[in-house]
Amino acid sequence: MAGAATNELVLTAPRLIPATTGSGVLSPGYVLVRDGRVAGAGSGPPPRPPDVELPGGLLLPGFVDLQVNGYFGAEFGTAGAAGWATVVRRLPETGTTAFLPTIITAPVERLAASLRNAAALHPGLPDGARVLGVHMEGPFIAPVRRGAHNPEWITDPSPAVLDELIAAGSGLLRLVTLAPERDGGLAAISQLARAGIVVSVGHSDATAAQVAAAAGAGARMVTHLFNAQRPLHHREPGVPGQALTDTRLTSGLIADLHHVAGQVCAIAHAAAPGRICLVTDAAACAGMPPGRYILGGEPIELPPGDGVPPVRPDGTLAGSALRMDVAVANLVSTGASLTGAVAAATRIPADLIGRPDLGRIAPGAAADLVWLGDDLRTRATWVGGTMVYSASQAGRAAAGVN
Repeated sequence: MAGAATNELVLTAPRLIPATTGSGVLSPGYVLVRDGRVAGAGSGPPPRPPDVELPGGLLLPGFVDLQVNGYFGAEFGTAGAAGWATVVRRLPETGTTAFLPTIITAPVERLAASLRNAAALHPGLPDGARVLGVHMEGPFIAPVRRGAHNPEWITDPSPAVLDELIAAGSGLLRLVTLAPERDGGLAAISQLARAGIVVSVGHSDATAAQVAAAAGAGARMVTHLFNAQRPLHHREPGVPGQALTDTRLTSGLIADLHHVAGQVCAIAHAAAPGRICLVTDAAACAGMPPGRYILGGEPIELPPGDGVPPVRPDGTLAGSALRMDVAVANLVSTGASLTGAVAAATRIPADLIGRPDLGRIAPGAAADLVWLGDDLRTRATWVGGTMVYSASQAGRAAAGVN
């Protein structure tokens, strides 16, 4: 199943979802990979006998996750080279082939140090999921909507502080979540947008009008829709109301069915077609057994139970233990189409972050692919046309079989 020992690879699958605009499900379908990029794709028989013939399930673009605080025991705000390498190598087990490591509210000097650490580690990361940059969530947020963030470290943005953080990231700072209603918030959005950084409204008590002003200043995203923000009210739409009706904004959604109820996930997906992107907001406990872990330098507890999110000692939700393939399956379970759910995990976040070469199976795109079984769980993953995960090989290794 490793494919031909050349720079060309042909894969076939009973079902193929290219996730390109207007595409549906191709049954059957094929992908031609050459030099790590998609050279062709379509329905019916491939141009030559396949190197990889998938016996069931579906083949689609690898998932793009814009909010990953940590995974497999590592927290990106504090992890060293070994922790980063573990996540990069293992995240393809969940179908994710590209992501934004996320660091949350901390003192500015600590955030700058985390960004410098990320910039130093980035060139030496192993094969696995692509690191597309860093998402900085805070510290310019609303104390009343802080969620699991430490209120002592929340502050207002200033041009000098933003310049310091941008410089510390050495071009790796790609997304910033902030509350636009804070003093200097709109100016900060404009400054970040001019620097080519995507700005997201989050952990915010902004009114709908203030969110609209943020979009006018250059904000293009809303962080974990419905969570840690002024809620939707029939006379004050708040952050979610503006997010769902403002075509300038794409919203991240934690579809673990704990952060947001299934019915509300369905409402959001129906209300803003093409503007919902699935995120995990995963913490270090993701992929790990129940127990105590760290988020933002402070303890969280992962309770027993499938998909149950971690909490702070006071019960506040603190990230998630979600997998992206499970997020896709959960969104489908709420009534979303399979193609719509796949787009929300692939093309839509890739486009939002300015990476049209990812999140789709189209000529010229990176050959980042995931094979899901009929249960929508990851069976194999390719990055740049190279297999980086196989459930069958992992199972054999776990059983001690060569």
